Amino acid sequence: MATTMFDRIWDRHTIADLGEGWSLLYLDRILVHDLSGGRAMAELSEKGRRVAEPNKVFATPDHAVSTLPGRTAATYAKGERLLKSLRDNCAAHGVRLFDLGQRDNGIVHVIAPELAIVLPGLTLACGDSHTCTNGGVGAMAFGIGSSELGHALATQTLPQRRPGTFRIRFEGARPAGVTAKDMILAAIGRFGAAAGTGMAMEYAGSAVRAMTVEERLTLCNLSIEMGAKVGMVAPDDTTFEYLAGRRFAPQGAAWDSALADWRGVPSDAGARFTRDEVIDMSTLAPQITWGTSPEHVADVTGHVPRLEDAPDHARRDAWAAALQYMGLTPGQKLAGTRVDWVFIGSCTNSRISDLRAAAEVIKGRRKAEHVTAWVVPGSEQVKAEAEAEGLHLRFQAAGFEWREPGCALCVAANGEAVPEGSRCVSTSNRNFVGRQGTGARTHLASPAMAAAAALAGAIVDPRGY
Repeated sequence: MATTMFDRIWDRHTIADLGEGWSLLYLDRILVHDLSGGRAMAELSEKGRRVAEPNKVFATPDHAVSTLPGRTAATYAKGERLLKSLRDNCAAHGVRLFDLGQRDNGIVHVIAPELAIVLPGLTLACGDSHTCTNGGVGAMAFGIGSSELGHALATQTLPQRRPGTFRIRFEGARPAGVTAKDMILAAIGRFGAAAGTGMAMEYAGSAVRAMTVEERLTLCNLSIEMGAKVGMVAPDDTTFEYLAGRRFAPQGAAWDSALADWRGVPSDAGARFTRDEVIDMSTLAPQITWGTSPEHVADVTGHVPRLEDAPDHARRDAWAAALQYMGLTPGQKLAGTRVDWVFIGSCTNSRISDLRAAAEVIKGRRKAEHVTAWVVPGSEQVKAEAEAEGLHLRFQAAGFEWREPGCALCVAANGEAVPEGSRCVSTSNRNFVGRQGTGARTHLASPAMAAAAALAGAIVDPRGY
């Protein structure tokens, strides 16, 4: 019987059928970060328990650390306490910690694929909803809550309800200027922010097969914004070439054995999905959000919707509230809207390819005087690579701030926030009310569009740059 990639991995990792659609799953990897990792391990110690398999647990501070150049653990006081807890508890439980300033430190969902901690066919859990990012290498990765994290650390297992499967096939050649970020935002806009609820997403089609691994990670990152815990792309030669030689990738004969196994991970031809949709790439253009949900999205050349176009009263009310918060008028054009801040970073778009794309747009130009623009690399490795290529000099010459690795303005949990009432074009993943700071107004976009907005001082079509 033809099997989907998701179902194949789920079945391989099922320890017990718990009934009523629930299974007890074995976890190959667990990621922890500073917001919840230290506390979860401390609670285990208080109960006289230990981390079950510390060699399969990886920790990094990212959420609550300052990204100020020259930062230390003490730069953000609240974050310093969380980092101390993470350090102390990793030492107590024998968990590997990629500490601040170390070569492998960075945003948790940037370093996991970068170091080949996550591999095709594995299960991975982390106390962060954007864990789905890691499915870009063909893994089953998902976010969990704080109580689930404690259970996972103590047992290396987790009870989970089996979801349905939802495949989106992106077919055709990618139009000029359309990025992975545009593709997933367009999908959320088309199918809705709840379309993936109770589903595991698989992204497929000719346009996805043509993507780099870093682009696939971006695609999977926003699966949670469609309501799904899991997002996946089938592993292929592109994946294997990306993983080869990375720090935690199998070596020698173990690589050959792993490669043979990984080739059997993708969905079988003829596998049936709970829901199966196709997006014609020729219909896509660069996207930007206008409201307070990722489904509030439009072509950059388009306009804010008119309330009379809402399909129902509930949607009309939601649109009206979003427009009021965002300070926009129904029907107004998006291009030309003044921008105060630009943020290039987050686990969505802070990899080296993202920074190269933004730097390519700049090409010796300078940002608008009234714009504050930050570039925050996703890891120490990304930072080092970008600096070796001189990208940081290009950003700095254009008036952008070149920061240290971390989550930064994505979640505003580290003392860094967009000021109230300011409008920010952001390469992050959420534009909820207050996400980037109290009263901050967020427009989600690709690195190229964010860079172009900084130069123009307004929302603008990046294809002109």
